Amino acid sequence: MIIGKISENEKRIKLNLDIFCSNCKKQVPGGIQTSEKFYNTPKFKIELENFQKTYLCGICRDKKRILNLKKC
Repeated sequence: MIIGKISENEKRIKLNLDIFCSNCKKQVPGGIQTSEKFYNTPKFKIELENFQKTYLCGICRDKKRILNLKKC
């Protein structure tokens, strides 16, 4: 997953963070990438915090999508 914008020739930083689904609390594999300029800025910290609070794993995301379709 990518947080922030990364330009074509910009250096990337790969972070291996513990990411958990905000619904079922399962740990999700994978890491996060961001640009060297954006890393450790206040905006990066805010985006990362919001991402961790609202991230849904694939199963929970699909369940939410199906429930929203049924309401229509």
